[in-house]
Amino acid sequence: MENNQEIVAGLDIGTTKIACIVGRKNEQGKIEILGMGKSRSDGVSRGVVANIQKTVESIMAAVREAENSAGVDIGTVNVGIAGQHIRSMQHRGMKMRESLEEEITQVDIDQLIDETYRLVMPPGEEIIHVLPQEYIVDNEQGIRDPIGMSGIRMEANFHIISGQVTAARNINKCVHRAGLNVTELILEPLASADAVLSAEEKEAGVVLVDIGGGTTDIAIFFDNIIRHTAVIPFGGNVVTEDIRQGCGIMRDQAELLKTKFGSALAAENKDNEVVCIPGLRGREPKEISLKTLAEIIQSRMEEILEHVHFEIKNSGMEKQLIAGIVLTGGGSQLKHLKQLVEYMTGMSTRIGYPNEHIAKSAVEDVTSPLHATGVGLVMKGFDYLDRRRPKQVETRTNGKVPVKTHSKGNILGNFFGTVLSGASDLLKEDEN
Repeated sequence: MENNQEIVAGLDIGTTKIACIVGRKNEQGKIEILGMGKSRSDGVSRGVVANIQKTVESIMAAVREAENSAGVDIGTVNVGIAGQHIRSMQHRGMKMRESLEEEITQVDIDQLIDETYRLVMPPGEEIIHVLPQEYIVDNEQGIRDPIGMSGIRMEANFHIISGQVTAARNINKCVHRAGLNVTELILEPLASADAVLSAEEKEAGVVLVDIGGGTTDIAIFFDNIIRHTAVIPFGGNVVTEDIRQGCGIMRDQAELLKTKFGSALAAENKDNEVVCIPGLRGREPKEISLKTLAEIIQSRMEEILEHVHFEIKNSGMEKQLIAGIVLTGGGSQLKHLKQLVEYMTGMSTRIGYPNEHIAKSAVEDVTSPLHATGVGLVMKGFDYLDRRRPKQVETRTNGKVPVKTHSKGNILGNFFGTVLSGASDLLKEDEN
């Protein structure tokens, strides 16, 4: 592989799996997925790191597998963050400019965004993303891109996403301990939205619902602008837990039952359909009715969807979302879920596959909704490179290293240096 070919790795630290996806841009500007590695995620609970050592081991296993399948060495990764601690809010920022003669440039916009990052947050919270929605120049409202305009008073409406400092630190710590550097921390529903939504849907108004193992993430777009984000602390794992308790079986058997025979609509199953599950150590096998199984799944999915519907109403945009709902994530693969969502919300629904912007790939599994976040993180990585390219100056990266690859031999050599530099980063942040 040529050295000038830029490669980006996305690391999706989920509750059920940790996935590392490696991609590069081809000549047509589409993203080509070179390789993928997955490992079971034992140290993460509801999107938040609960056990650092287990998470580090899972990250290392996933990255090693991705390196082997892609034939490259991974030094830096784009990492997703989720969890019920995520909050979003609206804020208006303002900047007075020196002269009318000089046009508004990207530097003015960056300064306004940087100032917004310095907003005082409640103790224990930090800003993860500042997303400009629209600009106001000398009271002229609704401007999408103010570059090139003249004006003294420049304002912007921002969508600000914040999360717990400790949650972000723990993710950084795990990645550093695995011998890697973090390029950017990205809210997972934003990454998933990049992977599965089309520009027309974002324009028309759409709700992305990413049903993961531990959390259900929501992002609402209208007029090509992000309007609302939320993370609900329920996902596929609570459905599995309900099946385990309701049917009195092992957790792994409950997971298999859900994925192979599960349905989100009990009415779609006949009364006489049963599945037989072997008993433990010579005990009698269990017969479970598929209708009973679907009733258990349906009641829990209805509860999750009520939360989703509440968030849609809460955004105040329910009537404007012409493109309806796009379901993605592992939980979206549940049979008849699309019909249940349409029935409960009254909005048209489709399943989102992350093949919207990627070239045909040798890695078959990558177009599954399961990997929407991972593919989105790779796309965000290329966005980051494009933003940095013209300036060649690192602003607001907190000393993070731009995406690059280096030899495996180097990764171990860099291990202690990375941890130390991570520690000094934390000290610097504390001083600020």
